[in-house]
Amino acid sequence: MSRYAHLAYTESVRREQEQNGSASVGARALAGGDAPDPLGPDEAAFIAARDGFYLASVSETGWPYVQYRGGPAGFVHVLDEQTLAFAEVRGNRQYITTGNVRADGRVALFFMDYPHQARLKIFGHARIATLDDDPELTRKLTERRTDGRVERLMLIRVEGFNWNCHQHITPRYSEAELAEALAPVRARITELEEQNRALRALLAER
Repeated sequence: MSRYAHLAYTESVRREQEQNGSASVGARALAGGDAPDPLGPDEAAFIAARDGFYLASVSETGWPYVQYRGGPAGFVHVLDEQTLAFAEVRGNRQYITTGNVRADGRVALFFMDYPHQARLKIFGHARIATLDDDPELTRKLTERRTDGRVERLMLIRVEGFNWNCHQHITPRYSEAELAEALAPVRARITELEEQNRALRALLAER
């Protein structure tokens, strides 16, 4: 996470690390180069499996804004080791993230896997593209996307990423994840109910 550290560990952050006894951890992270961190197979697979993520942008007045983006798993496309992209669909029409990105493209993304207590944090530069800018890219990004009217495309050039500590991530499960986990239990319950009906029928005959 060399590039990530160079972006996140500002002077004020380094002072806090020194005061709290973690200066050596910060120094090790900063020892690497400052080139953008390339996404590897693990990061690409993790992103492709997510059905949502948190997107933070910053306004002209310096206020951060965080929004949740959701859709079918794979709606965030990993185009290459440095680029993420997805189709933006119409929402509440406030356009806060869109306006922020047009003014200042710096963004942060949190991809969460709550059942396995895993989190991937990404720094990047976002830009907006129209649907007509690149018809082939538009086709690719709209093959798997969030439901709704597509208004634009968002592309993010990855600067750095970090796999974060899992310690305080509370496990949570979506309806689909619960259905998969409970399938063997439900099958066993059905089997036991059938056995119970058969035994009741046998007892009634006697």
